[in-house]
Amino acid sequence: MKVQNRVALVTGSGGGIGEVVAKTLAQNGAKVVVNDINFENAIRVADEIKAAGGEVICIIADITNRDQVKDMINRTVDEFGSIDILVNNAGIAKDKGFLKMSEEDWDTVLNVNLKGMFNICQAAVTKMRENKYGRIINISSRAWLGWPGQANYAASKGGVVSLSRTLALELAKFKITVNCIAPGIIRTPLFDTLPEETQKNLLALQPVGRIGVPEEIAYGVMFFASDDSNYVTGQTIFICGGKSIFSSLSV
Repeated sequence: MKVQNRVALVTGSGGGIGEVVAKTLAQNGAKVVVNDINFENAIRVADEIKAAGGEVICIIADITNRDQVKDMINRTVDEFGSIDILVNNAGIAKDKGFLKMSEEDWDTVLNVNLKGMFNICQAAVTKMRENKYGRIINISSRAWLGWPGQANYAASKGGVVSLSRTLALELAKFKITVNCIAPGIIRTPLFDTLPEETQKNLLALQPVGRIGVPEEIAYGVMFFASDDSNYVTGQTIFICGGKSIFSSLSV
């Protein structure tokens, strides 16, 4: 699964899954653009990639701001000559019961998770189609199937799947593939901040008996990002330890 000398932009790569995805792409020869809204986190990841011998630039940009997104894509092309791989990883959650969810809770999550993805896909595709090549990998979530307390998050991630399927059809003629990864519970710094009892409850709901790790998401990204996936587009792969087919709310 080679990505040697491909240019890859990973949004939300200042930590968690995005950080590991960016580092994995760099380790496999891609030129990487680290993007985040947190300056210190993004610089740290970029510095670590550079120290390991990778080619990298760091761009601080808010994906909900169309002007910043356009500038980021233009800078990527100016620095590296193209944009070949786009990993849309940036996202947020504001979990709350539906009747307690505010309009702001709804709008904020949909604006980042779905509109932000629309913004950056549109900007990147204008460059990809010129080269008749592109790999877009959108990070959805197992939650798009539905989960209590996540009406806004689930709706946004379901929108990611639908957007990806539509883009796959529209962009195939430009040799641009668009696919999704739907992670389940992944051990990230955010997961580690959860109360111990909550972690135990989440673990008990995992059919495989363990929590996933970011590297497992990165391996899925690597497949979709490489030429090994030339004949795959419009698909969603669940990397969730079987949770997508096991929906019981209790154990």
